[in-house]
Amino acid sequence: MKRKTLAILLSAAALSAAPTAAQDPASAVRARLPQDEIIYFVLPDRFENGDPRNDRGGLKGDRLQHGFDPTHKGFYQGGDLKGLTARLDYVQGLGATAIWLGPIFKNNPVQGAPGQESAGYHGYWITDFTTVDPHFGTEADLKALVAAAHARGMKVYLDIVTNHTADIIRYAECPDSACAFRPRQDYPWSRRGGPGGEPINPGFAGDGPAEQTAENFARLKDPRWAYTPFVPKGLEKAKKPEWLNDPLLYSNRGNSNWKGESIVWGDFVGLDDLNTANPRVRDGMIEIYKSWIDRFGIDGFRIDTAKHVNPEFWQGFVPAMLAHAKARGIPNFHIFGEVFQDTADPGFLARFTHVDSYPAVIDFAVKIGIGDLVARNRPPSELESIFFKDPVYAGGAGPALTLPTFVSNHDQGRLSHDVVKANPTASPEELLARMKLGHSMLLLLRGVPTLYSGDEQGFVSDGNDQDARETLFPSKVPSYLDNRLIGTSRTHAEAQFDPGHPLYAHVAKLSRVRLSDPALTRGLQRVLIADTEGPGLFAVARRLAEGNRAPFLDTVIVFNTSAKPLKANVPIDPRIDVTKSLYGTCPMPAAPGTLAVEIEPFGTLVCAGAVAVQ
Repeated sequence: MKRKTLAILLSAAALSAAPTAAQDPASAVRARLPQDEIIYFVLPDRFENGDPRNDRGGLKGDRLQHGFDPTHKGFYQGGDLKGLTARLDYVQGLGATAIWLGPIFKNNPVQGAPGQESAGYHGYWITDFTTVDPHFGTEADLKALVAAAHARGMKVYLDIVTNHTADIIRYAECPDSACAFRPRQDYPWSRRGGPGGEPINPGFAGDGPAEQTAENFARLKDPRWAYTPFVPKGLEKAKKPEWLNDPLLYSNRGNSNWKGESIVWGDFVGLDDLNTANPRVRDGMIEIYKSWIDRFGIDGFRIDTAKHVNPEFWQGFVPAMLAHAKARGIPNFHIFGEVFQDTADPGFLARFTHVDSYPAVIDFAVKIGIGDLVARNRPPSELESIFFKDPVYAGGAGPALTLPTFVSNHDQGRLSHDVVKANPTASPEELLARMKLGHSMLLLLRGVPTLYSGDEQGFVSDGNDQDARETLFPSKVPSYLDNRLIGTSRTHAEAQFDPGHPLYAHVAKLSRVRLSDPALTRGLQRVLIADTEGPGLFAVARRLAEGNRAPFLDTVIVFNTSAKPLKANVPIDPRIDVTKSLYGTCPMPAAPGTLAVEIEPFGTLVCAGAVAVQ
């Protein structure tokens, strides 16, 4: 009887994984929901060099003019759009179904104080919002990438910026140094240089929500409320579109100190902070990014520095983007905002889904939770407490499925760095096992797994930011070359596109598991058990809102976060009386409601639980 039951289950599983009919790849791309994806995030400059002719972006001079220096981690390395297009086999082989492309807009090539210069290789110092930076190639190259991705059934998301531009505007009071933030109560819009200063901008009623109208902002005619902004000679037309060259459209209050109103109205480390309360800025940004959807068929936006922009801007911008994409035949356009936090606080993140109209935000809370378990040996109950708060997101736990989750990125650094730092005596085998566990959790728990390029090749990094932005093509950066990678004896002097790397193979295998079971992409998640004293057992069940495909009830996922083999009983739905192993070897229920599991150190089990078919 048991043998017959398993045979029927295997047949059912095969049917569930099979395509229903031949489908046009582009149509399939448009039909998929955001939670159906596995995202692969790349900074184009750090992935692959497909055309060395564009390494200097068509600029002459030395590295301080063109920004290219492959021996320095803070300058362009040579990666481009052609290189990414040529490596789509590699990305797709990993299991990725969508590419998050770091900003590709034209940047200020180099900026920074003398001796502290670096290049705009990362894409966040934009001068021209209308075209592709020549260091990355051409608009034709971007169209070719999107077309090639769509032909493979893959989406392309653009990383966009609305909060700021490159650092072009200077202040007369501190032209060569950082200017301290000057708040509105000390430097009101209607006085020059403080409450006792010369009256300016008569009739301007401030920037409160009700005052964010074209009529009110037409009265804002003098930008000298806090500082005296000016544009250096020769840079008067540095930005595109043309309206971005007007200092009146900027906050002009000095550098953010990351407190109070400076979070929204301060210059982001010197970058020119746009006054996003001004409807001219909002409407201009809407037109800019509509154009990228129209011209390139982009499938979604990751939005940089989302928490540094006022809610009213997003309340206009986000719905406009979603409506425009839908009108262009992209009904499942994915928008997710970067709301940085360094504590695991889902409530803080959720606020932006309620007040700011974001359909999704990048899940920093889950990133911290997984990192604490995998690297710092914290009890699984801490991750449980994060998932317990999923209902606080707008729409409840269901929309939480669309939150991009991650364990590493280009700003906070790599999980591997934390693993190595927190476990200095761990063997190479243990480090690899911990990294496998981290990616197992990323790929199997709720949310949209977002892989950071290089993690799958065992990159470790020396820290965050520039230290975590290694190239996958051979490097000449000394601080990259001395890194010891996980899972391989290779170094950064060699290309890192090895599909045989154990982490690449692990991610690829679990990606196939995830994509074969709709419960792992669209299924709501409930925690079954989580150890509270040190590392150990963490188990969840995933179930579609309408129920899993008969005869399946739940997909049960079990993790051992400890360095010791684990034997434990996992509580399951008592109706489950047979399981199918999707990953690892799953036991049959020991009794109604009990699954007795044995898991290796840092191991994972994925079990499809079903009612026996007679």
